[in-house]
Amino acid sequence: MVARFNIPPGTDALWQQRLSLLLDSTDEGMFGIDLQGDCVFINRPGASLIGYEPAELLGRNMHALTHHSHPDGRPYLDSDCPIFKAFRQGLPCRIDSEVFWRRDGSSFPVEYSSQPILDGTEVRGAVITFVDITERRRAAQALQRAHDALQRSNDVLEQRVQERTLALSEALGRLRELSAYSERVREDERTRIAREVHDELGSLLVALKMDVNWLHKRLGEQAAREPEAAQDMRGQMRCKCQNMSRLIENAVDNVGRIITDLRPSILDHQGLWAALEWQAHEFAQSAELALEWCMSVPETLSLPEPAAMAVFRIFQEMLSNVGRHAQASAIDVLIELRDAQLHLRVQDNGVGASPQALEAPTAYGVMGMRERARHLGGVLLIQSTPGEGSCFHLQIPLEAP
Repeated sequence: MVARFNIPPGTDALWQQRLSLLLDSTDEGMFGIDLQGDCVFINRPGASLIGYEPAELLGRNMHALTHHSHPDGRPYLDSDCPIFKAFRQGLPCRIDSEVFWRRDGSSFPVEYSSQPILDGTEVRGAVITFVDITERRRAAQALQRAHDALQRSNDVLEQRVQERTLALSEALGRLRELSAYSERVREDERTRIAREVHDELGSLLVALKMDVNWLHKRLGEQAAREPEAAQDMRGQMRCKCQNMSRLIENAVDNVGRIITDLRPSILDHQGLWAALEWQAHEFAQSAELALEWCMSVPETLSLPEPAAMAVFRIFQEMLSNVGRHAQASAIDVLIELRDAQLHLRVQDNGVGASPQALEAPTAYGVMGMRERARHLGGVLLIQSTPGEGSCFHLQIPLEAP
C-alpha cells in the first residue's frame, strides 16, 4: 500500500493539512519526512515516545535524531536505513528488529513501517508509523523463558523416564532370567523326584506285592491239611491278602501317575512328538472329548531337551485350560513346521473367554505359557470370543535362544 496525495505544486499547506487529519486519527507514533530525511510533521504520541515536543522536531533530521545507532551502539548510516532505501525507491517496508533512541540517550525496541508519499509518480517523502514494543518483547522473552524452562523440565523428565524404563527393563530381564532358571531347577527337581519315587517306592511296592502273593499262595496250600476251624482262619487271611494285593496295585498305579506327572517317561524314551500325541489322547479320553489330531513334523526333527520340555509343559497347560474352563465337547490339535517355525495350535468349541479374563493378573496359566514361549524366542497367540471357543497358538523358531 502506498499513500497517494494529489498535491498541486506549491500547495505544501494543503499537504500538511491532510496529513494532520491522518495524524489525529491514530494513537501510534507517526511522522513524515522529506527526501532529505527532515521532519515535516509528527504527531504528539510519536514525539512523546522519543522525549520531545512536536514543534522541537520540525525540520530536524529524524534519522540523526532517533535512528542513528544499532541496538548495540554501532553507528547506523542513513544509507543503510531501510526507511531511506524503501521510500527513495517508492517501496514500503516494515521492520520490528531495531530500536529508536530517546532524547535522554536511552533506546526502546520499536516496530515501524514506512510508506512513501507519491505525487503522481514522484516520491515526495515518506510517512513512518512506529510503536514501542518493549512490553511485547518482555512478554515474548518471558514466554521464551517459560518455554525453555518447560523444555528443560521435559528433558529432565524424559531422561528420568528413560532411566526408569531402562531400570525396569533390566529388572524385568533379570526376573525373566530368574523365572527361566527356576523352571530349569523345577524340572530338574521333578526329574530327580520321579526317578527316586520310581526306584525306591516303586521297587518297595513291587517287592511287597510279591510277598503278599507268596503269602496268599502258601496259605492256600496249607489250608487242605488243617482242621476246619483253621481253614476258616486261613480263608480270612487269604481274603486279606487279596485286598492287600489290590491296594498295592492301586498304589503302584498312583505312583506311576505321579511319576508321569512329574516327568513323562515317554518324553525321554520316544521324544517330544510321541509325548505330545500321547498326552493329547490321554486328555481326550479322560475328559471324554472328541479329538481331531493332525501333526506334520519330520521325524528327524528334534528340539533341545529344555526346549522340548517347555513345549510339552505349554501343551499340558493348554489342555488343562480346556479341561478347567472351556466346557468343550471337542478339541482340534494341529502341529506343523512352517516358515522355519514350529506351530502348535489347540482349538476348542467351548464357551470361550473375554480378552479381559485372559489378560487378568490372576491368569497365571496364561502368563506362565507366555513366559515359557518368550524364553524360547517365540510367542503365544490367543483368540477367544465368548460363546465361540478359544484357540491357543504357540509359535517358536527352530533355533530357540
